[in-house]
Amino acid sequence: MPASNESRRRAVITGVGVVAPGGIGTKAFWALLAEGRSATRAVSNFDASGCNSRVAGECDFDPRREGLSEQQLSRLDRASQLAVVAGREAVRAAGLDFIRMDPRRIAVAIGCTTDQQQWRHPMAVELGQLVEAAGPVDAVLTGCTSGIDAVGHAAALITEGSADVVITGGAHAPLTPLTVICFDVIGVSTHRNDDPAGASRPFDRTRDGIVLAEGAAILVVEELGHAWMRGAHIYAEIAGFASRRNVYHMTNLDLDGKELSAAIDSALCQAQLDRSGVDYLNAHGAGTQADDLYETRAVKRSLGQHAYTTPISGLKSMIGHSLAAAGALEIAGCLLAFEEGVIPPTANLHEADPRCDLDYVPLVARERRVNTVLTINSGFEGFQSVMALRRFGAA
Repeated sequence: MPASNESRRRAVITGVGVVAPGGIGTKAFWALLAEGRSATRAVSNFDASGCNSRVAGECDFDPRREGLSEQQLSRLDRASQLAVVAGREAVRAAGLDFIRMDPRRIAVAIGCTTDQQQWRHPMAVELGQLVEAAGPVDAVLTGCTSGIDAVGHAAALITEGSADVVITGGAHAPLTPLTVICFDVIGVSTHRNDDPAGASRPFDRTRDGIVLAEGAAILVVEELGHAWMRGAHIYAEIAGFASRRNVYHMTNLDLDGKELSAAIDSALCQAQLDRSGVDYLNAHGAGTQADDLYETRAVKRSLGQHAYTTPISGLKSMIGHSLAAAGALEIAGCLLAFEEGVIPPTANLHEADPRCDLDYVPLVARERRVNTVLTINSGFEGFQSVMALRRFGAA
């Protein structure tokens, strides 16, 4: 390992696992993103005829087909089942031999929701059992930013010396009648029921709300020296992470973008990355009128003129908004963009909102080597989180 890396602990990502609308596993997930295909469809998991919004991002997921035992099925809710399957893929991808590791140096940090910690078997505990973790086992519950916040917490556990390996990410399965109706009531869901595949359309002039979805992305975050010594494949380094809170309103936003801009600035500072050095920005891109405008203004505040030349795309246009899992799924998409040298597009962006006048990579992916990425998430109650990722070895 280079001598310059020995003075401080650094967090790198060595494993990725995904269960998402459109397919199970990273290969299916990447194929969907690279092709710009939408996996949103009419709700089929329950009778949604009484709902205003009847479109969702559903996973084609059969837990028995994916090898979950009857005992697991009896104790795990759907979100935890998604997490376990994604976790198995992430651990395989990382090539970790847990038998040879000190379990006290293995931790878990999972983004989820309150009900997943109160009812049945807690998700964080289940993933801890999967890897026999005896270090910190934490659930991160910050709503729509839970997934990215959990990965940020994992990086902190690594850099502060509390663990050498952290199983992290997020999972959520909110597609129930109660949740769908609640989102109807607060008026943030799409009504584009006659065009399910085209319903999620961030930054488009005709956007009318989010498409609820389910999914899971689990990552293995590892201390660089630990990964280096065992010859692990490194997807990227977590170079910076920051979060802020907009106290303006529970669901609405002060459209000046100040809090999100502050989080962007902090993440860039931690990463020692100039705003002109961002190769790709993965947008929150929820698809509401306010969210997309707020995000656009925040990016302009932070990146200045470079905002207009930085490629930006919104993955929710293809997989919907899986709430507590969204940030983790989008980090997974960014890691695969590093691997493949391709920037995913924003699907369904046919008519750009003139107020959202940045380069939102409409419809078609672009081939481009990516060395640095910012990924952004925003949530109810004003949570704003940003992570800077760097290709390992890139200057």
